[in-house]
Amino acid sequence: MGNGTLTNWFEKLGIHLTDAEGNKPVRLGFDWILLLIVIGLVIFGLVMVYSASADFSFTYYGTETYTILRQVVFAIVGLIVMGVLAVIPYQFLKKISFWLLVASVIGLALLFTFGESRLGAIRGGPGGSIQPSEAAKLIMVIYLASWLASHKDDINSLQLGIIPLGVALGVVFVLIILQPDLSAALTIVIIGGLMWFLAGGGGKQAVLLFLLALLGGYAVVMWVPQGRERFANFWYGWTDLLRTSDHVQKGLMAFMNGGWLGVGVGKGQVKLLGLPFPQTDSIFAVVGEETGFLGSIVLILAYLGILWRGIHISRHAPDRMGKLLAAGLTFWVLFEATLNMSVMLGILPFAGQALPFISAGGSSLLACLAAVGIILNVSHQAVKAEVVEERKFDAVVDLRRRNWRRRVPRTVHSASPGVWGQSQRE
Repeated sequence: MGNGTLTNWFEKLGIHLTDAEGNKPVRLGFDWILLLIVIGLVIFGLVMVYSASADFSFTYYGTETYTILRQVVFAIVGLIVMGVLAVIPYQFLKKISFWLLVASVIGLALLFTFGESRLGAIRGGPGGSIQPSEAAKLIMVIYLASWLASHKDDINSLQLGIIPLGVALGVVFVLIILQPDLSAALTIVIIGGLMWFLAGGGGKQAVLLFLLALLGGYAVVMWVPQGRERFANFWYGWTDLLRTSDHVQKGLMAFMNGGWLGVGVGKGQVKLLGLPFPQTDSIFAVVGEETGFLGSIVLILAYLGILWRGIHISRHAPDRMGKLLAAGLTFWVLFEATLNMSVMLGILPFAGQALPFISAGGSSLLACLAAVGIILNVSHQAVKAEVVEERKFDAVVDLRRRNWRRRVPRTVHSASPGVWGQSQRE
């Protein structure tokens, strides 16, 4: 096999080797830092799910491994989905974004006919594993990125921008709030507003929409009995910790037991003493008790690493849609992580939100890994675009050297508003 054939083979895999003179460094065609962080989180999540769910699984299913084996299957499927989406050009999603949204709306609507009611809510199909609201959050980000990229001149227009955007968000919001799933509905609205702002939404309109969303959100929370109870427990907890919810009290007890270094993985006791949903909503408390303050900080730093790489990828994306996709998906994952951890520390009202990559639950894990796959694809497309630009520039340099000309002007891209205020290729 010749050097040229080997080089072409690596290039197809997205690995760019040095040039003939060895002047250019080896570059991977994807963001390997983000990939390593996510794989690390998935592995850590599997360890914590087994620790948090062994007693629950044995009590209800007769075996300690029931929950963890299901989670392993979802992790494998999720990693495959992530790999596929990292390879398929994200521009393809623009062609099917509307139909993905339609499918999501249909899936949410079918819940009210075929869904299974658990703890007063209808969020999943038979068995409760598949929750359409998790897919709806991912699909909404994809749809908004596509729509905002295509209507950049209309996003501040009431009739052409704000109202159509509000209708799309509103339909999904209503279907989710009727389940009810307050955290998912809140996520849809906040991420939608953030993406609109990043795409160039005006400051005055943003303030007005924020106030309207705040007022509407409060009205919805007060309208849903579950929301009223959670808000009341949260408010009482701020005035008297003993009056806060049992969920938060047990969570804080777990963190206090963990101390600086934790009691050891698998040795936590609060998960056996009435901590609600230790393998799902409350798994951060299990992390705090078993790995301590140090382990909790490392977990938070891992999420901040995702934020760092996601913003970097968004800023260097080759087009407007790529920028919005990477930013929207990154902020979505970070918002859910922040919401889950803040609830367990009593900073926010209880929301029933999974901790991304860590909590047990197939829908959440699949959606988050799919999001990472798309972000990796944006980084891959950015590298490919840079390689093309470098080859063009090198060709110009070579031609000018042959013609004994020293000045080599670089291409200058005009800037456009929104999406980090950087230049964009349409």
